[in-house]
Amino acid sequence: MTTMTLQDLSKKMRKIDFCMLSTIGASGAISSRPMSNNGDVDYDGDTWLFSYRDTRKVAEIEADPRVSLTFSAPPSLLGKPGIFIALQGAAKLIDDKGQFEAHWISDLDRWFPQGIDTPDLVLIQVHADMAHYWDGEDNGSIPV
Repeated sequence: MTTMTLQDLSKKMRKIDFCMLSTIGASGAISSRPMSNNGDVDYDGDTWLFSYRDTRKVAEIEADPRVSLTFSAPPSLLGKPGIFIALQGAAKLIDDKGQFEAHWISDLDRWFPQGIDTPDLVLIQVHADMAHYWDGEDNGSIPV
């Protein structure tokens, strides 16, 4: 039975910096890699990820925008199991510096040393259409 709302899920996702982004490759194989969500979560169905344009993940998104994101958090200090979250949806590539600025945090300077002026920077907007979660004995699916 689903007891969480999108807002509840958003609060949990905000505390999980890294997720796995899965894309579909040319051969149909699924490729996954870690990405930072930058804590940029006020969940309305969109997750924002930065990348360099000249990467396999960007080429795969251009060919097939269907993606999934998975998040997990470790168990609590009190022994409660961690949460697992899976989002499915479509990715869109954004080249707008105004959007870069709106979603930028200084922690990203580690990977993109010139900030929003980093050459070949692209913003990946993942718009989920379904969220699944497992939080201890509570689990469910939430259409987005």
